[in-house]
Amino acid sequence: MAESASEIEWRISDALVPYDEAVAAMEARVAGIRAGAARELVWLLEHPPLYTAGTSARPGDLIAPDLLPVFRTGRGGQYTYHGPGQRVGYVMLDLQRRGGDLRAYVRDLEEWLIRTLQRFNVKGERRDGRIGIWVAESGGRESKIAAIGVRIRHWVSFHGVSLNVDPDLAHYRGIVPCGISEHGVTSLAALGITATMPEVDAALEAAFAEVFGAEAALARQRARD
Repeated sequence: MAESASEIEWRISDALVPYDEAVAAMEARVAGIRAGAARELVWLLEHPPLYTAGTSARPGDLIAPDLLPVFRTGRGGQYTYHGPGQRVGYVMLDLQRRGGDLRAYVRDLEEWLIRTLQRFNVKGERRDGRIGIWVAESGGRESKIAAIGVRIRHWVSFHGVSLNVDPDLAHYRGIVPCGISEHGVTSLAALGITATMPEVDAALEAAFAEVFGAEAALARQRARD
């Protein structure tokens, strides 16, 4: 069971946040949580267009190395794309206080995304052997709509999830997303669903409360740049 809502900060950044700045901010917050000097944090944001390479990234999966900036990162997983129209959720929680079960935490992140998508009448599903959340499309095609990549330091989590709302899906052609070439990538917009980012944020917040046990009225800080 999660701690009380007053101990979780819910932050939403309106402006695009450079990836290196976000990583530095996460590093500082993780250290603060570990030291007992900072609250846990859920941070929703968008990045400028870029590719990130996780700890399992294979060089051959970067198809177009000159298309966008590439950042090496300590999160798990392979190559992924971030950019405008994609809601990134960075989650910094003290997992030791929440049972110390990493597999359960990843499953909770999956459930968070699944319940968020349900609010837009989209059936997001897990797939054995494939990280992330998938949707079944016509003709038996399956496409990824949300990604998960986490890192744990001293039982404090960071990095997190990304949900495709209305990004430029053409940018995914520069990589093999998460090392999977036989399936596609989609978004709410590509599925014909018009959703504003505030609507997605509200859905994420409500679903987070259901999954992690926090009250819906989380402490908020809206960052405006």
